[in-house]
Amino acid sequence: MNSDLLTPNSELSKKSLDEVFSELIPAGAQVPSGLPSKVLFRGERISGIASYLAGWMAGRGLDPIVLDGANGFDPYMVSSFARGALIPPERLLKSVRIARAFTCYQMTTLVEEKLHYLRKSWVILLGPITTFLDEDVPEWEVGPLFARVLRKMEIMAEEGVSFLLFQSCAVSQNHSGKETSKNFPKGEMGRFMGSKRDDLMRRLLQFSNLVWRISIENEGPKVILEKGLTENVRARDWGQMESTKSPAYRQAGRYQ
Repeated sequence: MNSDLLTPNSELSKKSLDEVFSELIPAGAQVPSGLPSKVLFRGERISGIASYLAGWMAGRGLDPIVLDGANGFDPYMVSSFARGALIPPERLLKSVRIARAFTCYQMTTLVEEKLHYLRKSWVILLGPITTFLDEDVPEWEVGPLFARVLRKMEIMAEEGVSFLLFQSCAVSQNHSGKETSKNFPKGEMGRFMGSKRDDLMRRLLQFSNLVWRISIENEGPKVILEKGLTENVRARDWGQMESTKSPAYRQAGRYQ
Protein backbone atom coordinates (compact mmCIF):
# COMPACT_ATOMS: atom_id res chain seq x y z
CA MET A 1 0.00 0.00 0.00
CA ASN A 2 1.20 3.51 -0.82
CA SER A 3 2.72 5.01 2.34
CA ASP A 4 1.35 8.42 1.35
CA LEU A 5 -2.05 7.14 2.47
CA LEU A 6 -0.76 7.02 6.04
CA THR A 7 0.56 10.59 6.33
CA PRO A 8 -2.09 13.14 7.28
CA ASN A 9 -1.70 16.83 6.50
CA SER A 10 1.19 16.37 4.08
CA GLU A 11 1.15 17.95 0.65
CA LEU A 12 0.85 14.46 -0.76
CA SER A 13 -2.30 13.75 1.25
CA LYS A 14 -4.42 16.01 -0.95
CA LYS A 15 -5.51 13.94 -3.92
CA SER A 16 -8.20 13.55 -6.51
CA LEU A 17 -10.95 11.03 -5.92
CA ASP A 18 -9.73 8.74 -8.70
CA GLU A 19 -6.21 8.73 -7.24
CA VAL A 20 -7.45 7.69 -3.82
CA PHE A 21 -9.87 5.12 -5.20
CA SER A 22 -7.12 3.56 -7.32
CA GLU A 23 -4.80 3.23 -4.31
CA LEU A 24 -7.48 1.86 -1.98
CA ILE A 25 -9.18 -0.43 -4.46
CA PRO A 26 -6.77 -2.24 -6.79
CA ALA A 27 -8.09 -4.36 -9.61
CA GLY A 28 -9.34 -7.80 -8.65
CA ALA A 29 -12.45 -9.33 -7.17
CA GLN A 30 -10.99 -9.92 -3.70
CA VAL A 31 -9.72 -7.47 -1.10
CA PRO A 32 -5.91 -7.80 -0.97
CA SER A 33 -4.48 -8.37 2.48
CA GLY A 34 -2.87 -5.33 4.08
CA LEU A 35 -5.33 -2.78 2.71
CA PRO A 36 -7.37 -0.67 5.16
CA SER A 37 -10.73 -2.37 5.58
CA LYS A 38 -12.70 0.48 7.20
CA VAL A 39 -12.30 3.72 5.27
CA LEU A 40 -14.39 6.80 6.01
CA PHE A 41 -15.04 9.63 3.56
CA ARG A 42 -16.79 12.66 5.01
CA GLY A 43 -17.63 16.12 3.78
CA GLU A 44 -19.46 17.59 0.81
CA ARG A 45 -21.69 15.95 -1.82
CA ILE A 46 -21.13 12.56 -0.29
CA SER A 47 -24.09 10.79 -1.86
CA GLY A 48 -23.09 11.68 -5.40
CA ILE A 49 -19.49 10.65 -4.78
CA ALA A 50 -20.50 7.33 -3.21
CA SER A 51 -22.73 6.67 -6.22
CA TYR A 52 -19.86 7.52 -8.56
CA LEU A 53 -17.63 5.09 -6.68
CA ALA A 54 -20.21 2.33 -7.09
CA GLY A 55 -20.07 2.84 -10.85
CA TRP A 56 -16.28 3.10 -10.78
CA MET A 57 -16.02 -0.22 -8.94
CA ALA A 58 -18.58 -1.94 -11.13
CA GLY A 59 -16.56 -0.82 -14.13
CA ARG A 60 -13.63 -2.77 -12.67
CA GLY A 61 -15.73 -5.89 -12.21
CA LEU A 62 -15.96 -5.61 -8.42
CA ASP A 63 -19.78 -5.75 -8.09
CA PRO A 64 -20.15 -3.76 -4.84
CA ILE A 65 -23.18 -3.65 -2.59
CA VAL A 66 -24.45 -0.26 -1.46
CA LEU A 67 -26.14 0.05 1.93
CA ASP A 68 -27.99 3.34 1.65
CA GLY A 69 -28.95 4.85 4.99
CA ALA A 70 -29.20 8.39 3.61
CA ASN A 71 -31.67 7.76 0.78
CA GLY A 72 -29.07 9.36 -1.45
CA PHE A 73 -27.87 6.77 -3.95
CA ASP A 74 -27.99 8.33 -7.42
CA PRO A 75 -28.12 5.87 -10.36
CA TYR A 76 -27.52 8.76 -12.74
CA MET A 77 -23.98 9.08 -11.36
CA VAL A 78 -23.37 5.43 -12.25
CA SER A 79 -24.76 6.02 -15.73
CA SER A 80 -22.64 9.14 -16.13
CA PHE A 81 -19.48 7.22 -15.23
CA ALA A 82 -20.47 4.42 -17.61
CA ARG A 83 -20.92 6.77 -20.54
CA GLY A 84 -17.54 8.38 -19.84
CA ALA A 85 -15.92 4.94 -19.73
CA LEU A 86 -17.77 3.85 -22.91
CA ILE A 87 -19.58 1.09 -21.00
CA PRO A 88 -23.32 0.43 -21.39
CA PRO A 89 -24.92 2.04 -18.29
CA GLU A 90 -27.37 -0.82 -17.80
CA ARG A 91 -24.45 -3.23 -17.48
CA LEU A 92 -22.96 -1.34 -14.55
CA LEU A 93 -26.30 -0.67 -12.90
CA LYS A 94 -27.03 -4.40 -12.88
CA SER A 95 -23.69 -5.00 -11.14
CA VAL A 96 -24.48 -2.68 -8.21
CA ARG A 97 -26.79 -4.14 -5.58
CA ILE A 98 -28.68 -1.61 -3.46
CA ALA A 99 -30.10 -2.19 0.02
CA ARG A 100 -31.85 0.75 1.65
CA ALA A 101 -32.48 1.41 5.33
CA PHE A 102 -34.91 4.12 6.42
CA THR A 103 -34.58 3.56 10.17
CA CYS A 104 -31.73 2.63 12.49
CA TYR A 105 -33.53 -0.63 13.21
CA GLN A 106 -33.50 -1.51 9.51
CA MET A 107 -29.83 -0.54 9.24
CA THR A 108 -28.94 -2.75 12.21
CA THR A 109 -30.81 -5.69 10.69
CA LEU A 110 -29.16 -5.21 7.29
CA VAL A 111 -25.67 -5.18 8.76
CA GLU A 112 -26.18 -7.93 11.35
CA GLU A 113 -28.32 -10.37 9.38
CA LYS A 114 -28.25 -9.67 5.63
CA LEU A 115 -24.70 -8.74 4.65
CA HIS A 116 -23.22 -12.09 5.61
CA TYR A 117 -25.42 -13.95 3.15
CA LEU A 118 -24.70 -11.58 0.27
CA ARG A 119 -21.01 -12.55 0.38
CA LYS A 120 -19.66 -9.33 -1.10
CA SER A 121 -16.04 -8.30 -0.62
CA TRP A 122 -16.77 -4.58 -1.00
CA VAL A 123 -19.51 -2.68 0.86
CA ILE A 124 -20.28 0.99 0.29
CA LEU A 125 -22.19 2.28 3.32
CA LEU A 126 -23.86 5.60 2.62
CA GLY A 127 -24.91 7.52 5.73
CA PRO A 128 -23.65 5.19 8.48
CA ILE A 129 -24.93 7.50 11.23
CA THR A 130 -27.84 9.15 9.39
CA THR A 131 -30.61 6.76 10.42
CA PHE A 132 -29.41 6.89 14.03
CA LEU A 133 -30.12 10.65 14.17
CA ASP A 134 -33.89 10.09 14.11
CA GLU A 135 -35.28 12.20 16.93
CA ASP A 136 -38.09 9.68 17.45
CA VAL A 137 -35.65 6.96 18.52
CA PRO A 138 -34.93 7.02 22.28
CA GLU A 139 -31.35 7.96 23.13
CA TRP A 140 -30.96 4.83 25.25
CA GLU A 141 -31.55 2.71 22.13
CA VAL A 142 -29.30 4.59 19.72
CA GLY A 143 -25.97 3.89 21.41
CA PRO A 144 -26.36 0.10 21.77
CA LEU A 145 -27.76 -0.27 18.24
CA PHE A 146 -24.88 1.70 16.73
CA ALA A 147 -22.38 -0.32 18.77
CA ARG A 148 -23.89 -3.53 17.39
CA VAL A 149 -23.47 -2.25 13.83
CA LEU A 150 -19.83 -1.35 14.44
CA ARG A 151 -19.09 -4.70 16.09
CA LYS A 152 -20.59 -6.64 13.20
CA MET A 153 -18.67 -4.60 10.64
CA GLU A 154 -15.50 -5.21 12.66
CA ILE A 155 -16.04 -8.97 12.55
CA MET A 156 -16.74 -8.89 8.82
CA ALA A 157 -13.67 -6.72 8.19
CA GLU A 158 -11.53 -9.31 9.97
CA GLU A 159 -13.05 -11.91 7.64
CA GLY A 160 -11.98 -9.96 4.55
CA VAL A 161 -14.85 -7.57 3.81
CA SER A 162 -13.85 -3.98 3.05
CA PHE A 163 -16.18 -1.15 4.13
CA LEU A 164 -16.15 2.23 2.38
CA LEU A 165 -18.15 4.60 4.60
CA PHE A 166 -19.59 7.88 3.33
CA GLN A 167 -21.04 10.42 5.76
CA SER A 168 -22.28 13.87 4.80
CA CYS A 169 -21.59 16.89 6.96
CA ALA A 170 -25.20 17.98 6.33
CA VAL A 171 -28.22 17.12 8.42
CA SER A 172 -30.10 16.23 5.25
CA GLN A 173 -29.34 15.98 1.57
CA ASN A 174 -31.30 15.78 -1.63
CA HIS A 175 -31.23 12.97 -4.18
CA SER A 176 -28.12 14.29 -5.93
CA GLY A 177 -26.21 14.40 -2.66
CA LYS A 178 -26.23 18.19 -2.33
CA GLU A 179 -26.54 19.31 1.28
CA THR A 180 -29.86 20.97 2.02
CA SER A 181 -29.24 22.00 5.64
CA LYS A 182 -26.35 22.17 8.10
CA ASN A 183 -28.33 23.38 11.08
CA PHE A 184 -30.25 21.48 13.69
CA PRO A 185 -33.44 22.94 15.16
CA LYS A 186 -32.91 25.68 17.72
CA GLY A 187 -33.33 25.18 21.43
CA GLU A 188 -33.13 22.07 23.56
CA MET A 189 -33.92 19.64 20.71
CA GLY A 190 -31.22 21.19 18.55
CA ARG A 191 -28.62 20.84 21.30
CA PHE A 192 -29.65 17.23 21.88
CA MET A 193 -29.46 16.34 18.18
CA GLY A 194 -26.11 18.07 17.80
CA SER A 195 -24.69 16.22 20.78
CA LYS A 196 -25.96 12.88 19.49
CA ARG A 197 -24.48 13.51 16.05
CA ASP A 198 -21.13 14.50 17.57
CA ASP A 199 -21.01 11.34 19.68
CA LEU A 200 -21.88 9.03 16.78
CA MET A 201 -19.37 10.75 14.52
CA ARG A 202 -16.65 10.49 17.15
CA ARG A 203 -17.24 6.74 17.42
CA LEU A 204 -17.24 6.35 13.65
CA LEU A 205 -13.96 8.25 13.38
CA GLN A 206 -12.39 6.02 16.00
CA PHE A 207 -13.67 2.91 14.27
CA SER A 208 -12.25 3.80 10.86
CA ASN A 209 -8.76 2.81 9.67
CA LEU A 210 -8.47 5.85 7.42
CA VAL A 211 -10.46 9.09 7.31
CA TRP A 212 -10.57 11.25 4.20
CA ARG A 213 -12.26 14.65 4.09
CA ILE A 214 -13.86 15.59 0.78
CA SER A 215 -14.03 19.21 -0.34
CA ILE A 216 -15.42 20.62 -3.56
CA GLU A 217 -12.96 22.90 -5.35
CA ASN A 218 -13.00 24.70 -8.69
CA GLU A 219 -11.17 21.88 -10.42
CA GLY A 220 -13.42 19.24 -8.88
CA PRO A 221 -13.68 17.17 -5.68
CA LYS A 222 -10.47 16.77 -3.67
CA VAL A 223 -9.81 14.56 -0.66
CA ILE A 224 -7.49 15.31 2.24
CA LEU A 225 -6.25 12.64 4.62
CA GLU A 226 -7.35 13.41 8.18
CA LYS A 227 -6.47 10.14 9.89
CA GLY A 228 -3.82 7.70 8.79
CA LEU A 229 -3.35 4.28 10.36
CA THR A 230 -0.26 3.21 12.26
CA GLU A 231 -1.79 0.13 13.87
CA ASN A 232 -4.83 -1.93 13.01
CA VAL A 233 -7.58 -0.90 15.41
CA ARG A 234 -10.45 -3.14 16.43
CA ALA A 235 -13.73 -1.93 17.89
CA ARG A 236 -12.96 -3.50 21.25
CA ASP A 237 -9.53 -1.80 21.36
CA TRP A 238 -10.67 1.80 20.94
CA GLY A 239 -9.22 2.78 24.30
CA GLN A 240 -5.77 1.64 23.23
CA MET A 241 -6.01 3.06 19.71
CA GLU A 242 -2.75 4.44 18.33
CA SER A 243 -3.15 6.37 15.11
CA THR A 244 -1.82 9.47 13.45
CA LYS A 245 -4.28 12.30 13.63
CA SER A 246 -4.53 15.67 11.92
CA PRO A 247 -5.74 18.69 13.93
CA ALA A 248 -9.10 18.29 12.20
CA TYR A 249 -9.38 14.71 13.45
CA ARG A 250 -8.56 15.72 17.01
CA GLN A 251 -11.75 17.80 16.95
CA ALA A 252 -13.50 14.49 16.52
CA GLY A 253 -17.04 15.69 17.04
CA ARG A 254 -16.88 18.43 14.42
CA TYR A 255 -17.27 17.84 10.72
CA GLN A 256 -18.43 20.94 8.98
